[in-house]
Amino acid sequence: MINFTAIIIPAIVVGCVGLLIAIFLGIAGEKFKVPVDEREEKIIEVLPGNNCGGCGYAGCSGLAAAIVKGEAPVNQCPVGGSPVAKLVGEIMGVKAEEGEKKVAFVKCSGTCDKTKDFYVYSGNKSCSNVKFVPNGGAKACRYGCLGFGECVAVCPFDAIHITEGKIAEVNPMECKACGKCIEACPQNLIELVPYNAAHIVKCSSKDKGKDVMKACSVGCIACHLCEKNCPVEAIKVIDNVAYIDQDKCTGCGICAQKCPKKIIL
Repeated sequence: MINFTAIIIPAIVVGCVGLLIAIFLGIAGEKFKVPVDEREEKIIEVLPGNNCGGCGYAGCSGLAAAIVKGEAPVNQCPVGGSPVAKLVGEIMGVKAEEGEKKVAFVKCSGTCDKTKDFYVYSGNKSCSNVKFVPNGGAKACRYGCLGFGECVAVCPFDAIHITEGKIAEVNPMECKACGKCIEACPQNLIELVPYNAAHIVKCSSKDKGKDVMKACSVGCIACHLCEKNCPVEAIKVIDNVAYIDQDKCTGCGICAQKCPKKIIL
């Protein structure tokens, strides 16, 4: 015969314990609740929600908290750009400064028809892994794009692809300047440049001129012609490769005209 008392009493005890725990958690939740500034929640609503980390914080919620605390400017989100900065500025009661749009740029022109190979590589198709094989990869240029697409894999906006020439190329119309590809590239070939940059050097080789010519037909040979002819001293040859100071560049185009390798675009 079933003893209902033996069933009901434990059920009541368990129910009471559960009720007491629920009441305790409710009280504790209210007592130790961390107040959230309503502006933070509003900012999260207007941010893109990509959580790409391009702003330097752990996702959109991290950026929103930093903006409310005054630790980040209202235009910190590279994905949202000026439209989102304006909305965030309205929430914070400040005017958002117009930030210059930037895009990622791959500093390499060494497509497979322009750069030489030391050997045929058939191993793991990973840029990071290839760095550890002889010469850092099959390409004669140790500084060029390896072409296996780790940058492509991490781009949340489908803005970078590997071309038929086996080098990475960014679509500036799709790029949001989140910086994911920059972090992923083991060659340090990608940098952010102004969207409207007049001229950019598409090479990263630090080898001397004669060694560059042996490896790639379009590499910078550090001839200094661009530097010598720039009327505003906006271009300098550093570590055997030309570099343009975009803040000084006036877009006159003399450097591109003088470059014998035609790698200043």
